[in-house]
Amino acid sequence: MKFLSLTTFITAALSGISGAEAYWKGFNVGANNPDGSCKTQADWQTVFNTLKGLPGYFTSVRLYASSDCNTLEYAVPAALATGIQILVGVWTEDDTHFNNEKQALLTAIQQHGSDWIIAVSVGSEDLYRGDTSPAKLASQINDVRGMIRSVGANQEVGHVDTWTAWVNSTNNAVITASDFVGMDGYPYFQGAAIQDGANVFWQSVQATRDAVNSVKPGTWVWITETGWPVSGANDGSGVPSVSNAQAYWTNVACAAFEQAHTFWYAYQDYTASPSFGVVDANRNPIYNLAC
Repeated sequence: MKFLSLTTFITAALSGISGAEAYWKGFNVGANNPDGSCKTQADWQTVFNTLKGLPGYFTSVRLYASSDCNTLEYAVPAALATGIQILVGVWTEDDTHFNNEKQALLTAIQQHGSDWIIAVSVGSEDLYRGDTSPAKLASQINDVRGMIRSVGANQEVGHVDTWTAWVNSTNNAVITASDFVGMDGYPYFQGAAIQDGANVFWQSVQATRDAVNSVKPGTWVWITETGWPVSGANDGSGVPSVSNAQAYWTNVACAAFEQAHTFWYAYQDYTASPSFGVVDANRNPIYNLAC
């Protein structure tokens, strides 16, 4: 399945295709193994087969970078072998790194075509961190778009950031440059109690949609990160636990998969604190992922 443009999606909907079939759903996956080593092609293939075996049969992933740990060099062949498609990440900080990222993406497209690409995110939470200016980031988005177009790839190019960055009007240049907007939102980090988690999350989604469409009407907002930790310290009224993560999945993930392109955080995270991972060290689900 290739990325559906707004026009194609409306046509599909009118033809009777359900929203669950029309939206991408997947997980954020890091390039490093839990022990810190870089994933090999075999490691990527294991991840992808694990995701396909989870309830819901997940065939989409979001990756943060292209050159780090030779991500695309190893992940793309594994994706092609398993039928997985990728929301590509291009890291923007510093210029040398950015150029290495662009080259890794270009090489992957030249070697494997572009049908494995869902879309390309140039940067991740750069605005939230204050690591760059909106003007420079917008220029980098346009740069990457021009590069992939030059080799026949027509997928959308945008940026992923926190919802708080998207509602800040000083960042509007990035909205203007983006074909899509990816928003990250975590009610846990907003100090919300689990019983308020769904409402807090959907309020952040609506705020992002309103801000984005006031600048560039018709631009799709993707849910690129959200989740609830299974362990770690409390954050205000936000309490990590398996039962709370289960409740958040049931109340948010199952609805999100039918309303937007959604990439859950995260596939595997059991060495972190707080830990948001849905799969344990033995690659078994930590809680029930059925919807």
